[in-house]
Amino acid sequence: SEDEIAQVATISANGDKNIGGKIAQCVREVGKDGVITVEESKGFKDLEVERTDGMQFDRGYLSPYFATNAEKMLVEFENPYIFLTEKKINLVQSILPVLENVARSGRPLLIIAEDVEGEALSTLVLNKLRGGLQVAAVKAPGFGDRRKDMHGDIAVIAGAKYVVNDELAVKVEDITLDDLGTAKTVRITKDTTTIIGSVDSNADSITSRISQIKPQIEVSLSDYDKKKLNERLPKLSSGVAVLKVRAPNVEEGKDGND
Repeated sequence: SEDEIAQVATISANGDKNIGGKIAQCVREVGKDGVITVEESKGFKDLEVERTDGMQFDRGYLSPYFATNAEKMLVEFENPYIFLTEKKINLVQSILPVLENVARSGRPLLIIAEDVEGEALSTLVLNKLRGGLQVAAVKAPGFGDRRKDMHGDIAVIAGAKYVVNDELAVKVEDITLDDLGTAKTVRITKDTTTIIGSVDSNADSITSRISQIKPQIEVSLSDYDKKKLNERLPKLSSGVAVLKVRAPNVEEGKDGND
């Protein structure tokens, strides 16, 4: 129950009932399968909860050198572009037009690909370390057809027009900034990637995507396929609850966030 969640959360928050209650509210907002994240509030309230579109998946950064917060080994991007491709990226030349466009915008870039390796990965890392384009790369979640589906789900959440693949008629050099996905915030650890809040509401596209998945669950004859389809639904529908904490000082904020 919500009361039980609040009690457990209060204990975890060093006995602070206010924080415990807000965490319980977060769970109510997004359900047990939703994502809850904490960030420092820029407002006047000590604690507030905001529900937003978003998704978390079990893939972390492909290099620890992408970390923007060395203390927490975390990548944190504000207002990034998101580039999605079903291909392996071995040579940075293959995505250079996208990199150049994003670099000119001054915004960070998250690359979600089948893989990024070799020369491409080392060039992206070197560029970041030299203070160039703020960039991070992660592998797309899932395998085979499921990876393709997850790519599509992420594209809907982020508002990306294209997922680059061999069947796509549009070439990489023709992709504009408007074709890329966006988010308010992206957080990447060594194990997970969390996309928080689309810049433009994609509610209609998300609802449409959900309505495509539900009939597939009903007609699927495979228990495994049903399980995987049922895993995708809450990732699309639950969203992310952001617990915003206003800390009087940095140290107190760290204690509360922990």
